[in-house]
This record gives sequence, structure tokens and C-alpha cells, in this order.
Amino acid sequence: MQELRKSVIPIIESVYDTFTDSEKIAANYFIANPQTDDFSANSIANELQISVASLTRFAKKCGYSGYRQFRYEYLANVNTQENIQRELTKKVLSDYEEILSKTYSLIDEQQIETIIGMLVSAEKVFFYGIGSSGLVAEEMKSRFMRIGLFCDAFTDPDLMKMNSALVDENCLVIALSISSNSPGLNISLEQAYKNQAKTILFTANNNEEIRKYCNQVILVATSKNLSYGNRITPQFPLLVMVDIFYAYFLGSDIDSKGQMFSSTLSALGEEKESRADKGESKIK
Repeated sequence: MQELRKSVIPIIESVYDTFTDSEKIAANYFIANPQTDDFSANSIANELQISVASLTRFAKKCGYSGYRQFRYEYLANVNTQENIQRELTKKVLSDYEEILSKTYSLIDEQQIETIIGMLVSAEKVFFYGIGSSGLVAEEMKSRFMRIGLFCDAFTDPDLMKMNSALVDENCLVIALSISSNSPGLNISLEQAYKNQAKTILFTANNNEEIRKYCNQVILVATSKNLSYGNRITPQFPLLVMVDIFYAYFLGSDIDSKGQMFSSTLSALGEEKESRADKGESKIK
């Protein structure tokens, strides 16, 4: 596996929907990882048949001061490996490697620390997710509950809406959606925010409209056709980020949380033993 490096490509992808048509031409060009010796603004603008001003706006929407800073970061960090035709096994592994590399580029450790503080201080935590994201929400509930977090998961849009109508400033709502285009989830997130609950969204789509109702937005990696799950599971980018947050939350008080984890496992073990004993008694 190649060394993980920062890359501007996932940053471009996260704000792709905000670009104008000419800016998308620039975005597609850089995402495709062009092989050229001249990345000057005039040269790229002429090649793409767009204006230098469009390149500047494109760079600023990506979070840079201008095209010059974007070009510097792109040339310093872009992955210039050749595209090679591979057998299916290597293609799948390559897809996973791409997600991991992009996740590395999107990680903001200070933001993680801020959110861990929100998790610790919340009286109740609710995980929202629909479809494959709902499976991740259930996974988060199971894992975080084992280490002492008072939480629940909702995967049905109607139940989400009802729950969001009841939350208050002591609650934390964590929504998961790769596309952030689920009406039921977005309405629930908005309602929870209006009820003064803290809200966090895990998504690959840096949607300005939905950000209005989020205290924090966690960008997760994505790749072409990921939502279709045609080669790797669409849950994977969310699960990677969940693992990172789980590690931070566990590390915030590892002794007490480790003890809680052991206690919950012990309780589950006792239940299984009890069921086994009852089964044996019936046989006898």
C-alpha cells in the first residue's frame, strides 16, 4: 500500500456541486490528474477554454486564496501514479486504498476533539441514518453504548421526525448521509437544530443549504459510483470515520470506558449462558 499523503482532490469533490459550469470544467480537469508541465493560469485557461477568472473562483471555492496557492498545493501533493488496468481483486483493493487516502486528507483533528467534547457533555445522543447509512447508525449505537454513551439510533424517517420534535439543548443528533439528499433526514436535522439540540452531519456532499442546520459537518471520502455499491460497500467511508471518532472517544477516559466495555460484554455473556442453561434444562 502506498504512503498516505494529503491531496486536494477530495476537497474539490466535496464542493463540486457549488461550481458553475466553467468551474466544473476546471474541477474535472484536476480530478482527472492531468499530465502536463505547464500549470500556469494562462496555459490551463487556454487549454480548457475558460477564463482565468473562472480558475480563480474555482480555487477560492476550494478554500484557497487564489489559483496560485491551489496550484502549489496541487503540484506538491497530487498523486501522479499512472492508471493501470488491473484484475478485479486489485481494483477492489485500489478502491479501498483510495477511500483511506482521501479520508487522511479530510481529517481535521481539532474538529474531532471539539465533537468528542460534544459527545461527552450531551445527556442523550441520537444517530440518524437511512438505507446503508442506517446500518452505520445502528453500528454506532451498538459500539458507543458499550462504552457508556447513552444513545439510540433511528433509521425510519417518520421516527426521526418524531424524535427531533422532542429533543432539546441537552441532546446531540448525529446524522449520516453520503449524499445529504435524503428529505426525511434533512427535515429531521433541521427540526432538531431549531429545538436547540446540537447537530452533526457526516457526509461527502458539502451542501451549503444543509450546513445551516449543523453545528459541525464532517466530510467523508467518496469515489465514483460509491452510492451504487457496485464494487465496495457505500458504508465503508462512514465506518472509517466512525472508527476514528470511536478511538478518540474511548481515549478520552480509557480506564472507565474500558471497564464499561468489559461490563457490557460480561452482561451479554451471562445472558447467553442463561439461555444455554434453559435450553439444557428443556432437553433434560
